[in-house]
Amino acid sequence: MPVSAPEPAALVPQGAAFFPVKTPGPTRRYAFVLVPGFTLLAFSSAVEPLRIANQLSQQPLYQWRLLSEGGVAVASSSGISVCTDGPLGPQPRDTRVFVCSGNPARAAAAPSVVALLQRHARFGGTVGGICTGAVALAEAGLLDQAPFTLHWENQPAFCEDFPELSPCATMFEIAPKVMTCGGGAASTDMMIALIEQDHGAEFAAMVSEMCLRKVMVGVDAGQRSALSVLIRSRNPGLIAMVARMKAHLEDPLPLAELARVSGYSRRHVERMFLSVLGETPGDYYRGLRLDHGRNLLSTTDMPLIEVALACGFSTVAHFSRSFRARFGMAPTKFSRAKARRPQA
Repeated sequence: MPVSAPEPAALVPQGAAFFPVKTPGPTRRYAFVLVPGFTLLAFSSAVEPLRIANQLSQQPLYQWRLLSEGGVAVASSSGISVCTDGPLGPQPRDTRVFVCSGNPARAAAAPSVVALLQRHARFGGTVGGICTGAVALAEAGLLDQAPFTLHWENQPAFCEDFPELSPCATMFEIAPKVMTCGGGAASTDMMIALIEQDHGAEFAAMVSEMCLRKVMVGVDAGQRSALSVLIRSRNPGLIAMVARMKAHLEDPLPLAELARVSGYSRRHVERMFLSVLGETPGDYYRGLRLDHGRNLLSTTDMPLIEVALACGFSTVAHFSRSFRARFGMAPTKFSRAKARRPQA
């Protein structure tokens, strides 16, 4: 298969620490596709473990190249631009091709990026998504048979755009031909897991130590903190009710049903919410639904009526009044403010 541009040589920098790899095998290749607005933290967190692996072993265990549409430098979400090695084009079958994206998430679904992924997968190559890169994989039709994830902030919009697909809440997912992570520190965890597959647990643990990550996070770890931490309570009844609320944003449950789940009386539930969370159960529940609405307004182009219904409001008027009370502006003004923000 032809390659779009000559590959750069594998980087093997010098370092004080050393961990030999006796049977390294062939150099493993990665291609990172940078999409405008990609998250710099997630991208660098994926590349650095590969660099550390080469440095520790003093061998070219890994080689990577950066691609972009037109081969131009790409501005990250922080405004910092990163130069690339060449334009999008066919890659060798043994290259793992990862799409690095951020916000807006739909930027990952550019036709040229989707076409590259489809071609690479069709010829037996491995593909992946970092942060919101799963959007490109979904658009390419490559997520039907594999577990996958993307950043939790973008999962509600993803589920609206691809209702037939269900992202996992995990930090990363590694399937034989599809690999995804939520970005940030999850990029490092995913790469360390891949290094472990390639060169063993001891070497991967040393790479993790070099990243100052004393405990490697497993694939079962969730992206977000435990609910007990977020609501500052370990009361199992309260945790069960809040979890139930989060699972029913579109079809809000009555307080009687929530009280039944907790095993407490309605009056006790009201006192518990006021003492722990400082709000009535109804106000807290409404806040969760409105926060979900704000997320959808920020990350999708859904009509206002669809956003309202997705948050459990039967009318736009009711949703708008509640939204203004919580956020200080009407949802229509919030949407216009979002439209005026410059996109990377």
